[in-house]
Amino acid sequence: MSEQIIFREYQKADQKALENVIREAWQYDRFCSPKTAAKMAKVYLCSCLTNQTFTRVAVIDGAPVGIIIGKNITKHKCPLSLRIKWIKSILSLYLSKEGREISKIFECVQGIDKELLSTYNKDYKGELAFFAISEKCRGKGLGRKLFQTVVDYMKSQDILEFYLFTDTSCNYPFYEHLGLNRRCEKKQVIDVKGEKGDMTFFIYDYQIKEK
Repeated sequence: MSEQIIFREYQKADQKALENVIREAWQYDRFCSPKTAAKMAKVYLCSCLTNQTFTRVAVIDGAPVGIIIGKNITKHKCPLSLRIKWIKSILSLYLSKEGREISKIFECVQGIDKELLSTYNKDYKGELAFFAISEKCRGKGLGRKLFQTVVDYMKSQDILEFYLFTDTSCNYPFYEHLGLNRRCEKKQVIDVKGEKGDMTFFIYDYQIKEK
């Protein structure tokens, strides 16, 4: 029996399943308790949802297994309800000492991303704000299909070039397979609860070919 795969907009009922995809993809449980890992995934997803004008969720047999989020920068306005939900998720993370320590990672990464964009100094009109697929569903062509949905969206918005942030904690070579170009990078030592590790952060962009 073949799997039923659909692509649709994000729905509130998708939240928990997609938080688990994030938690798995970034392996939060490696460096914090399960409770904090769950809160981190919630913060990350809520943050991404405040930064979008377009969402597509990949659903297999009724279960959300991946999501891509795009943004038309000139049209973006974050609804108050999403911002409040994001703030509440941050406050929940801050309730524990471990959560406060881990939250510094988010702050550090956000600062690096801003620095990269400032260094490259290019006026983009579109951003691929988030892209994740469950590990168990990779190799099915879902990534390429999800990516095409954001390309089609950008075309519909008359945006022919968009960018994304990524780093060495992700499967960043996948973006090169999709035809994106690395434009800027920065190496950084990241301290997670006293354990230091080297990471590299990137800006990639994609040029849509006009037919």
